[in-house]
Amino acid sequence: MRPFHSRLEDLPRILPIFPLSGALLLPQGKLPLNVFEPRYLALVQDCLAWGRILGMIQPNVSGSGPKDPPVFDTGCAGRISAFNETEDGRLLVTLTGVCRFRVAEEIEGTRGYRRVMADWTPFADDLAEDEPDFELDRAHLLTVLRSYLKLNSMDINWKAIETASDLSLTVSLAMLCPFEPREKQALLESPNPDHRAQTLVALMEMALAESVGGKGHPRQ
Repeated sequence: MRPFHSRLEDLPRILPIFPLSGALLLPQGKLPLNVFEPRYLALVQDCLAWGRILGMIQPNVSGSGPKDPPVFDTGCAGRISAFNETEDGRLLVTLTGVCRFRVAEEIEGTRGYRRVMADWTPFADDLAEDEPDFELDRAHLLTVLRSYLKLNSMDINWKAIETASDLSLTVSLAMLCPFEPREKQALLESPNPDHRAQTLVALMEMALAESVGGKGHPRQ
């Protein structure tokens, strides 16, 4: 059993959320945050006292609603697994992905940050102790990845790539690659690791195809 492994019944019904466009957290992934806004400093401080769980979720700029900005229906909860204070009043936080959630409804916030009623049941499989089996064409993924990284002038630790499990590899790459917010949301909402891996490869291939034959036609 993994240390600090969460159970479905232990996850909070009321979840503070951190809306951040372009930020993708997936179960078992690690997301660093540089927290400096007073409301999010308050959020982190409260979470440290109340179980260390907060929800990462993207604003949905195309949506509409009483809250500004509206957020997508699906996010991912993270556990504060490390944090450091800085001399200038910031908190450097590492979140470890726990489980995705659906927003049942948004409720009144507190101390400046927003809160939702979280429905965890659609994503109960995220809490499985064993890594799921899925088929990954690793050679093809790495071939596409090399071209994609070159296109985006990105470096990567290839030694870590070679030793990572298929699940860890696809989670890390989905979080690392500079996809558009809606593309990251598609990765988040993938029903299973197989689908996420296929979506990951497809998004990289689309970017490569556009760089060759679709210049001047940005992704929608």
